[in-house]
Amino acid sequence: MTKIGKNLLICWAAIFILNLQSANNAFANAGAASSVVDNLKITGRKALFAGHFYPENKTILAETVDKYFLAEKKNNIDGKINVIIVPHAGYSFSGRTAAAAYGNIDNDYETVALIGPSHRSYVNGAAVYAEGFFQGPLGNIDIDEELAQKLLKADSVFKKNALAHLNEHSLEVQLPFLQRKLKKGFKILPVLINDGDADELIRIGEIIAQVLKGKKALIVISSDLSHYPTHESAKIIDESVTFSLSAMNPAYFLKTTEIILDKGIANVGTIACGRAAIAVGMAAANALGADEFLKLKYEDSFDSNPSQSSSSSVVGYLAGAFIETSKKIKPFKLNLSESERTELLKFARFSILSELKREDPKIDLRQNILFNQPAAIFVTLKNNGNLRGCIGGTEPHLTLYDAVFAYSKAAAFADHRFMPVKLIELEKIDIEISILSPLRKINSDKEIISGKSGVMLANKNKSGLFLPQVWEQISKKEDFLNEICVQKAGLNRNCWLDKDTAIYTFTVDSFKE
Repeated sequence: MTKIGKNLLICWAAIFILNLQSANNAFANAGAASSVVDNLKITGRKALFAGHFYPENKTILAETVDKYFLAEKKNNIDGKINVIIVPHAGYSFSGRTAAAAYGNIDNDYETVALIGPSHRSYVNGAAVYAEGFFQGPLGNIDIDEELAQKLLKADSVFKKNALAHLNEHSLEVQLPFLQRKLKKGFKILPVLINDGDADELIRIGEIIAQVLKGKKALIVISSDLSHYPTHESAKIIDESVTFSLSAMNPAYFLKTTEIILDKGIANVGTIACGRAAIAVGMAAANALGADEFLKLKYEDSFDSNPSQSSSSSVVGYLAGAFIETSKKIKPFKLNLSESERTELLKFARFSILSELKREDPKIDLRQNILFNQPAAIFVTLKNNGNLRGCIGGTEPHLTLYDAVFAYSKAAAFADHRFMPVKLIELEKIDIEISILSPLRKINSDKEIISGKSGVMLANKNKSGLFLPQVWEQISKKEDFLNEICVQKAGLNRNCWLDKDTAIYTFTVDSFKE
């Protein structure tokens, strides 16, 4: 949920507050709410935000949307668009960005699934608007009641909840763009969601994809990006988050937003108000065959409307598409240049030195967005070729830059196998950084490639691993696995033969001084 700040106008018009309070009073008790819901199938959901977020007059609205379409060139996209991301602010702020996404879709979808955040009421699970229609200045749009019922029957996480939709703008503002782009007769499937863990959000997305299969359908994710940082900070935050989408991994994207929010950047209320919707939509895109994310346009509120906003407090807007291509996409990784690797190695040495000098530098987000991505790494120290410390993690809990800072110090001062590094020996120490790929669980040690695979063994609450570099010292697979059991996991030799031991492999991108 976004915090309310002085830039409230951008996310939902200040003039609308009194109208919203009046509308909320109408649903103050359960009896009134029940009555409203009973009438919705007949009356439809009213366009409560017409005249506030977008023009209420039919002619002016059509001309406004068409103007945005004309201003944004259609991209030459090599692939089929499954899902798009669009913003949901007032049109004077985010209309151009929204048009950049809508301008690239087909015009003959049967159903559009709309997935967005619920700003004004808590949603438990996924709130489905299941019957009737949405009103609007450009005409009414019917709900795809057949698909809505399939969602409700598919999993209890989907709940029929029309009330959550009545005062929510994130989906309503999408309708005029769809009506000016698509042929008449399309239906909508509106879904609101607040949050959830990665597994639940992925499940929701996969179910939506399953329900849509067999139809000419589009999924629209409604989300703004960062709220209320400075114009300069928003660029770094939003570009970093946007890059994380290219991993095509909802959990990775969610982790990115959490890590960046935890940096405590001034005035940041949220990294993406529809982050749960983005995770759901990405999971659905994956299930429908998408294999690539394309950024189509990015602006913040100061870029789009400097006369009505301030560079000291902005909201970020993204237009993007998940597409299904005929290309063989390589697995996601952080492709670092030689200069970037050199910079990280220098920073690792600086990190150790800062600890020796009792300094505690504040590490901000970097201008280089690769350094702001979550990364699982190990830092290895050697003295005259002999191991002097090695610490890291198998899951990405920090940005790459922060992980180098933390694990460099840990390798120097927290590896229990060695005495802490002293200043006098630092110049003799060589540093190596290894960036790990995601762990992959395997069924048998036969899948381990000697000399190449990193291996982790886990049994109950004990685990241990060797990086691929250890093959240089232990070349025989049986000895390699036995030493993980004994040295790293504290288990019995041959623990890897135990049916209760899970075996994982990974690769590393390693570089050293």
